[in-house]
Amino acid sequence: MSAYMNPFGSKDFIGTDRSRITLYRLSRLEEIGLGNISRFPYSIKILLEALLRHVDERIVTEEDVESLARWDPKNRVEREIPFIPARVLLQDFTGVPAVVDLAAMRSAVERLGGDPARINPVIPADLVIDHSIQVDYYGTSYARAYNEKKEFERNRERYAVLRWGQKAFDNFRVIPPGRGIVHQINLEYLASVVHVKKVNSELIAFPDTLVGMDSHTTMINSLGVLGWGVGGIEAEAVMLGQPYHMPVPEVVGFKLYGELKEGVTATDLVLTITQMLRKHNVVGKFVEFYGQGLSTLSLPDRATISNMAPEYGATVGFFPIDDETLKYLLMTGRKREHVDLVKLYAMEQGLFRTDESPEPLFSETLELDMSTVEPSLAGPKRPQDRIPLDEMEASFHNAMEETFLREKTKVEADHEYHRWLGEGGSFRVEHKHTGGEEPAAKYEMKVPVKSGSIVIAAITSCTNTSNPSVMIGAGLLARNAVERGLKVKPYVKTSLAPGSRVVSEYLVNSGLMPYLEALGFHLVGYGCTTCIGNSGPIPENVAKAMKENNLIVTAVLSGNRNFEGRINPIVKANYLASPPLVVAYAISGTVDIDLKTEPIGYDPNSKPVYLKDIWPGHEEIQQVIKNTISPRLFEKQYSVVSSGTELWENLKVPSGELYKWDNESTYIQEPPFFRDFPIKPPEKGDLRDLRILVYLGDSITTDHISPAGEFSQDSLAGQYLISQGVAHLDFNSYGSRRGNHEVMMRGTFANINLRNKLVPDKEGGWTRYFPGGKEMTIYDAAMLYKKNGIPLAIIAGKEYGTGSSRDWAAKGTCLLGVSAVIAESFERIHRSNLVGMGVLPLQFMKGEKADTLGINGDEVLNILGTSNIEPGGELRVVAKGENGKEEIFNVIARLDAPIEVEFYRNGGILHTFLRNILGNKRR
Repeated sequence: MSAYMNPFGSKDFIGTDRSRITLYRLSRLEEIGLGNISRFPYSIKILLEALLRHVDERIVTEEDVESLARWDPKNRVEREIPFIPARVLLQDFTGVPAVVDLAAMRSAVERLGGDPARINPVIPADLVIDHSIQVDYYGTSYARAYNEKKEFERNRERYAVLRWGQKAFDNFRVIPPGRGIVHQINLEYLASVVHVKKVNSELIAFPDTLVGMDSHTTMINSLGVLGWGVGGIEAEAVMLGQPYHMPVPEVVGFKLYGELKEGVTATDLVLTITQMLRKHNVVGKFVEFYGQGLSTLSLPDRATISNMAPEYGATVGFFPIDDETLKYLLMTGRKREHVDLVKLYAMEQGLFRTDESPEPLFSETLELDMSTVEPSLAGPKRPQDRIPLDEMEASFHNAMEETFLREKTKVEADHEYHRWLGEGGSFRVEHKHTGGEEPAAKYEMKVPVKSGSIVIAAITSCTNTSNPSVMIGAGLLARNAVERGLKVKPYVKTSLAPGSRVVSEYLVNSGLMPYLEALGFHLVGYGCTTCIGNSGPIPENVAKAMKENNLIVTAVLSGNRNFEGRINPIVKANYLASPPLVVAYAISGTVDIDLKTEPIGYDPNSKPVYLKDIWPGHEEIQQVIKNTISPRLFEKQYSVVSSGTELWENLKVPSGELYKWDNESTYIQEPPFFRDFPIKPPEKGDLRDLRILVYLGDSITTDHISPAGEFSQDSLAGQYLISQGVAHLDFNSYGSRRGNHEVMMRGTFANINLRNKLVPDKEGGWTRYFPGGKEMTIYDAAMLYKKNGIPLAIIAGKEYGTGSSRDWAAKGTCLLGVSAVIAESFERIHRSNLVGMGVLPLQFMKGEKADTLGINGDEVLNILGTSNIEPGGELRVVAKGENGKEEIFNVIARLDAPIEVEFYRNGGILHTFLRNILGNKRR
């Protein structure tokens, strides 16, 4: 950004009480006839401003500005634009491998005679540690303290490398663990909505924009801040000063009108929107909300909707700046002077919405009457599979038969069991002394858990814990339940993990925390916990009953994702719900119930209690919010947000410009990506003699490809750690081990619920090695193929790589020796990550798929035309089976822009950057 550039004469000034501030007027572009800017979607205006402000005729040209200024909602421009965001956002699961990558690049530059200091963030980056705390302890007042202590025992090495990065790199800030969830902290504290930056002698104002290493970065769209999740590899490049190259987006307008009915929450609304938009197919598109219904939604309600943009498939779920935005900024402790600037700037740039504002012009539109939204859940495997509350019982029965392939008679038997339980059936608890002078008694509970039983009930995730209305609602429902004598079933693992310390403070101040605790919802820590897969172990007796009886038990959580195997490896059915419903279902103990017509439980006098008896009213919720939440709460917590606990401050931190790699570490290892790094990239010819490593179906998630949760001692990753002297109790999770490629390679495609068509009778990380078809683990097969010099391919169906923006899903794929992935369609971020690692994403032609082409998995593939590959071009695939039969078909190269061709030829985006650094200047 140059203070001396004045593209299209757009540079102008606005005056505040204290200073004169520069801005780049969007209206100037309309004045000179470039486009109907005033009617553009607000999100496009923000993109346009970023281009306009960064014109330097090197990275961003006036031609880039002109192309976007002529944006036509009905005619998509087939052109990429270089987007330079104001900042980058990271969390520790993705942040640790990012810091490791940067450290590895410094080591590579040093070895090759360059200046390691040139590997340094240019764009400011904030990393919030929130993904590592696990629910080992729960249901007690000491749960949080014990979980945080365990967190540091497990993650000391990882946290030390982050502390090193904070010292070694400029423009890199780390917020310690125990402060909250990255997206809620971003919403409540980090986001400015409008930035002011001093460039030379000028103060320049511009919209706050960002990319994040987490797909739910979109939560900040609710505040009028344009940002979204990208691959970790892409985000690293942005940090280093590279623009994010993106196609000009289509924008789907989603009109909201009417108001939510009594008893309906923002969670119910977002599950409805998610279902609608997934069905409409908005993958790769911007979604922007408009209509008078926006004025009935609080900003936290909007945040719940924006948060789940990845679940409905959109790049963003954007709400423009309006009076509610300003109200929220003041409520969360932002300074009045800054909020006044936000309003002034937004109005000057046509970025401020009112009910009287003209509706923007969109590529296409949908609409929803919010008065039609009903209480809902989503599951058992996908967030878009919404279930009305009164259909939950029937839905679970259908899932048992159709999804989990269980006989109806077994479901009905379980159903009757839960009737008995609700009507007063009880559990036997035996107290056994352990003998000797042991002061503690051992408690063993004989729990007849059945299919449908809820074994995890978690109030978790920034999706909902950022919203006081549903959190206060959960507390009031808990109070009402406790006062009626209701209890949570003893086999339910309950937890409360808010996204910021403000939440626990207002729950305490409102007097509602004791009621949540009475039902077992004690504070277990501040972090993602169950939503990211850190639900911790299921109690041993419950897990034993599940395994012995092959039960389909369930989890109910207030999160945003419920993919199979994500929440807990042994819990197959997972349902998303609002925090009040999480509490309600924990009391019922089962999803095999109609909470609208059947009792949720019985009081001590055997009188039935229904959900409607304990559900809090809207007015009461709002009154509690009014009485307990104030700017002082936010100011108090965020004034010390960078201060860590004693455990954090006492970490032993490495020093120096270069990271000192420790070969004995099982958490942090120098990755192989930049070792023996050739200055000149190898020639990319046709891909020949590829074998199919994995043959997959539809909706394969990044959790399937690279799990984040815990793993067993029998897994390959577990066996590796044991060989390194690590005890099973100290394994931690896949997500926490992302700084060690040896663990992550063994974890790639190791999800225990993965279904590979090459081994149709097995689940998990298995495949067949060809020729011959010998059955072995995917990792072992990949290593054997690599030893024999055989490149690999993956075959998949629709929506390949849906889910988290997980760079290791691409890194692991690359390290297993995969050269190409051929799928019916790709999720946006994972496709980009594959390109970022030099893996070629290819898409079947419309109407074609592997099954109909006769592919069975034993073929040798030749992919022809890659030496002259072009964005979106067609390539020829020749597949020859072991029976000698040959199939020939075309595929589309999903390199969507010229810059991606360059990345592919260089072996990845960071490889491209490193070669540019080394080519331009040696030490």
